[in-house]
Amino acid sequence: MLPIQVIGSLNIDLTVVLPRFHLPGETLTGQDFRVYPGGKGGNQAVAAARLGAQVYFVGMVGEDDNGRLYQRVMQEEGIRADGVGITSEAPTGVALIEVDSKGENRIAVVPGANALVEDAFVEEKQGYPPEKKVCMLQLEIPLYSVTRAAQRARQRGDIVVLDPAPAIPLQDSLLGYVDYITPNEGELSRLTGLPTGTLEEAEAAARQLLERGAGHVVAKLGGNGCLYVDQERAIHAPGFQVKVVDTTAAGDSFNAGLAFALANGYETERMLRFANAVGACSTTGAGAQSAMPTFEQAEAMLKRD
Repeated sequence: MLPIQVIGSLNIDLTVVLPRFHLPGETLTGQDFRVYPGGKGGNQAVAAARLGAQVYFVGMVGEDDNGRLYQRVMQEEGIRADGVGITSEAPTGVALIEVDSKGENRIAVVPGANALVEDAFVEEKQGYPPEKKVCMLQLEIPLYSVTRAAQRARQRGDIVVLDPAPAIPLQDSLLGYVDYITPNEGELSRLTGLPTGTLEEAEAAARQLLERGAGHVVAKLGGNGCLYVDQERAIHAPGFQVKVVDTTAAGDSFNAGLAFALANGYETERMLRFANAVGACSTTGAGAQSAMPTFEQAEAMLKRD
């Protein structure tokens, strides 16, 4: 199995459970409040480690209690954190998360130390481990750092996986370094300006990303599974029916499942079903990282269906 390197964000999630999302100016009484380690980078790293991958992280936290909390989490999860910097110039990133009674969420992010993950820092840390690996990227650190990290990873022969979230306009130069891009339906639409409400529309939008340089597109469709598109074919892998508790970080878990499958050389159909299973399992518990499954739990989901 190839090692997995995650270059990205580390946030502390402040999560409140509400009966419904409130209206502007309205005050609602919450049903629960929890503090979880999160951030798209951290979530994907923990999810991949839970599955059994050897994970290396590059990112930054503040010199504060939240930063120390995250360092403990990485140690407990077996993640190599040699590439995590500590800064006194900004606090550890924070995400404010609302979860309604249906398990849907709304999120506001304060980047903090994540905004200081500059290219020079990433370049210093990115070369370890030196062997071929799966390089996982997201868009919660500066875009220039992401682009240059993808370029270096491609030059070294790594498999580059980009989660284009939160969605922002992307240059074709970045897409040209990406082996697998994994937008959800909304992100795919924002990246291309095309509708994505049907499988046919999603495939057309995905093919635009291929034309702009991406190697493969894996569109995350929530409960409808995912859609894989390359130059020759399109494959829809249906989702799994589960009782949803909290969808926070389901996409991050999916990405970790995809990276784990790539690291293990799974063929395409098996890769897609495994990623779907990991994502579905993560929605059956509360919180982001606390609900991420082990390899055995993901395999049990596959055998169940």
